[in-house]
Amino acid sequence: MKKIKCIIVDDEPLAVSLLEKYVEKIPFFELVFSTENPILALEYIQTHDAHLIFLDIQMPELTGINFMKIVGEKKKYILTTAYSEYALEGYEHNIIDYLLKPVSFERFYKCALKAQERFSFHEEMESHFFVKSSGQQHRINFNDIHYIESIKDYVNIRTADEEYIVLDTLKSMENQLSEKFIRIHKSFIINVDKIKSIGPKKVILPLHEIPIGENYRINLLNTRK
Repeated sequence: MKKIKCIIVDDEPLAVSLLEKYVEKIPFFELVFSTENPILALEYIQTHDAHLIFLDIQMPELTGINFMKIVGEKKKYILTTAYSEYALEGYEHNIIDYLLKPVSFERFYKCALKAQERFSFHEEMESHFFVKSSGQQHRINFNDIHYIESIKDYVNIRTADEEYIVLDTLKSMENQLSEKFIRIHKSFIINVDKIKSIGPKKVILPLHEIPIGENYRINLLNTRK
C-alpha cells in the first residue's frame, strides 16, 4: 500500500507540533502540510494531493465542520477536539475517527491503524465501478477510462474502445472516482494517467483532444509537479 498523505489543521501550535511528531512515527503516513490556518489548508488542497486530514473542530476563522462541507467527501478526516460533545456531528461526514485532546500516542496509533484499514479497503474497491447504460449494468475499470463528458442530464464515459451514456452528473462522478481523475473543464473530467501532453487550450489524450479552461490548466499543472 502506498503512503497516506496527511494534512494537519489546528489553530493550536502545540497541538500541531504534537500531531506532526505522531504522524512522523507512523511508517505508512506521510506528512505533506500542516498549518494553524484553515484557509491556508483550503488553498493547499486545491493544488496539491492529500488523502487524510487531521482537523480540529473548533477554530476561529473556520470551524472543522464547515471546512469539511467546503472540501467535500473526496478527502477523509480524523477530527481532533477538546470537547467530546462536538465529535458526533463530524460523523455526518467522511470521518474515520476522532481524537479527544490531549491525544496520547497509544490512542493515535489505534486511530492510524483504523485509517490504514480504511484506505486499504478503498484501494481495493476503487479499482472499478458499475454503471447502467443501454439497459445493462457494466463494470468499468477506472484504469480504462480516458475521460468523462457532461451532456445535459447525462455523462459519457469514454474508454479506448467503448462509450457509456449514463444518467448521472459530472459532480457525482467526481465523488466516485479516485484522485487520479481531475476536472479540466466545466464539462470534462480526465484520467491524468492518459495525458500525452498539455497545451494552452487543450489536453491531448491517446485518442482525443479535450478542451481545458485556464484556471483548470493551472490546477492541473500544479498537481503534476
